[in-house]
Amino acid sequence: MKRTRIFLLTFAALALALAAAPTRVIKISYLEGKRSGNLRYGPWIYESSKPDGIIGTVGDLEIRARKAVLEAPKGESMQAAEGKRKATFEGGVTVLRGRLTAKGPSLVYSEATGLGVLAGPARMHQEPAKKGEDAVDVSAQEMSFDVDTDISTSSGGVKLVNGNQSGYADSVYYEEERGLAVFTMKEGSVKLVRHRKGGDLIIHAPQVRSLTRQKKLIATGGVELVDGDLVTKGTALYYDDESGEAIIIGKPARSVNEKEGFKISGGTLLHNVNKHRVQVYRKGFEIPLQEFEKVGEQKK
Repeated sequence: MKRTRIFLLTFAALALALAAAPTRVIKISYLEGKRSGNLRYGPWIYESSKPDGIIGTVGDLEIRARKAVLEAPKGESMQAAEGKRKATFEGGVTVLRGRLTAKGPSLVYSEATGLGVLAGPARMHQEPAKKGEDAVDVSAQEMSFDVDTDISTSSGGVKLVNGNQSGYADSVYYEEERGLAVFTMKEGSVKLVRHRKGGDLIIHAPQVRSLTRQKKLIATGGVELVDGDLVTKGTALYYDDESGEAIIIGKPARSVNEKEGFKISGGTLLHNVNKHRVQVYRKGFEIPLQEFEKVGEQKK
């Protein structure tokens, strides 16, 4: 009796764990269309006369297209291969998740990885979470969407626009609900531009992490802040768009306005981009890296 009870408790715990795990198995339906192909081994071919008549759903991700092909590994039946199949959507694709909509010519989804890869040129638009916040728009050569999380990754000539700020990078990792965007480059520097009257504010750095909803960012790996004729350089910076202040650390950090013959240096500099003024920051300061950690980097 005791063994039976232990077995039942173990089985119940396992069942709950499996139920809680996000599923990667895709379901495909169609409107004004048809499905063809070998019923047992596939591939199953879905076609519709409507541009968004084929609908794939997996987790909280919805994929719409005119055509889709669902395939199993060679020699395996479609049913037995659930969790290992591949779905290809063609003819113009729309991806929907929460406040996000993305479009591209085609998408390949793998049940094994839980990733849907949208071919480019791809564009993504995310509506603001609440009144007063800005939308996020991204264009790239490729975008991938993880069904286990709310993370999307864009690569290849990426441009992200959020209000009056634009970022340019080789790759952008994006946590959709939190609004954390991580800009990286294989070579060279990320370029972040804050558009404003009287000249843009420009930040260059190998990596930039931006909380798009709070309008805060950090830049690391050697940074340059260009504020008109005033240029400040250091090893890293923290910027809050609401206050218009950037705190730059270095060994030392330096700021120069050659036109006006101005120079200043120090371990930490405070650069007010609204007043175009730089001074030595006398308080102790560390870049708040923890605030900008990605999923998986955060300490438990």
